[in-house]
Amino acid sequence: MTTEVAGSTAPGLPQGQTAPTLADELLPEAELVEPPQGPAAPAGVPRWWLAVVLVLVSINLRPALSSVGSVLEELMRDTGASAAFVSVLTTLPVLCLGAFGLAAPPLARRFGTERVVLVTLLAMAAGLALRLFPSFLPLIGSTVVAGAAIGIIGVLMPGLVKRDFPKHASLMTGVYTMALCAGGALGAGATVPLAKAFDSWPAALAFWAAPAVLAAILWWPSIPKRRADQPKPVQYAVTGLWRDRLAWQVTLFTGLQSLLAYIVFGWLIQILRDRGLDAMTAGLTVSGSVLAQVPAALIVPILAARRRDQRGMIILIMTIGLMGMLGCLFAPLSTVAFWALLLGIGQGGNFALALLTIVLRSPDSHVAARLSSMAQSVGYTLAATGPFATGLLHSWTGSWDSVALLYLGVTIAGMACGLGAGRARHVNVTVTPLPQRTTVSGA
Repeated sequence: MTTEVAGSTAPGLPQGQTAPTLADELLPEAELVEPPQGPAAPAGVPRWWLAVVLVLVSINLRPALSSVGSVLEELMRDTGASAAFVSVLTTLPVLCLGAFGLAAPPLARRFGTERVVLVTLLAMAAGLALRLFPSFLPLIGSTVVAGAAIGIIGVLMPGLVKRDFPKHASLMTGVYTMALCAGGALGAGATVPLAKAFDSWPAALAFWAAPAVLAAILWWPSIPKRRADQPKPVQYAVTGLWRDRLAWQVTLFTGLQSLLAYIVFGWLIQILRDRGLDAMTAGLTVSGSVLAQVPAALIVPILAARRRDQRGMIILIMTIGLMGMLGCLFAPLSTVAFWALLLGIGQGGNFALALLTIVLRSPDSHVAARLSSMAQSVGYTLAATGPFATGLLHSWTGSWDSVALLYLGVTIAGMACGLGAGRARHVNVTVTPLPQRTTVSGA
């Protein structure tokens, strides 16, 4: 059976669709990762233990990204790295998120989700350990390996949440989101104290391999045994998505808000240090900004989903984020904590709105999964230009004023795309179930 999905206007939510829960908003990839009847964790592993290890794994998905910005000044001083090299260093992990995230669903179907998570956790730990060696090749290698691991696990984790906690998916997704933010805050806020404690910034960066190893050890008991009779999920072909204007508006909105976020991840600590804050205060300020994303990511989608469309909310939240960033760049240092919190609220809300538009612009979960994959692959590639352009602009001009213009321009472009993505419409695609092949496998 082939289903035509039109791109007509929908009055508020699509007909027959209730307001999405937080789980619905954050878990569009779940269907591609595990069949609903797929194997859960082995018998005897309690749900509370699964919740603990899921949180620990999730915390590990951000320190590799947020920790480097804390010691950029020391890294450039001790390695003689140019601004161009540092720009590459802050750009590569974002590129890897998009490129390797696309490989996650087929890897999970071939080897099992839990096994892929275990291997990538260990790969992440090995990559982070390379940061003990402060030279070009180890730093680049570490960045690529860690970024690839984060990209793969980041796609797989939501599916596990939806499968293992079907009755508490909203709660666990909120916990998962908070764990991500907590990991980002830890990386930004704890790296400088660790560098002082170790008297070595490479050791502080490599330290984040330790929680990855711990997560892998605790993850091991959750790996299920393979079953020969495990049913395979039904696969669907979705055609027309890459030619649809609305799909591109959702994709570009997702990518542009990510671009703004990774400018902050990669450079805000250094910006605040150049303005006069000491390294520890700058790290704690950005850490607080990341933590402020938590309530915004929880509340904004709930409010936005109740509206006929999301255009007004997108403009409001992007404006809040812009005000916060401009405050961090130009407001008196005595008020920078306030502006950092405002920035965090804007970025957390933008992230949630991007995920929400993927769900609301999709008529069913099959389309949502494909639209999410499109938005991730293109969006992260686009987002990678943000940290790179920031470093180059500062190198060319010797001032952060040019970065303010960049941030303003990207925000305006994001608003323009958001006005399209926020309309109450569906993408225009065709959904066709693929024939199932009967195979006998002992794998």
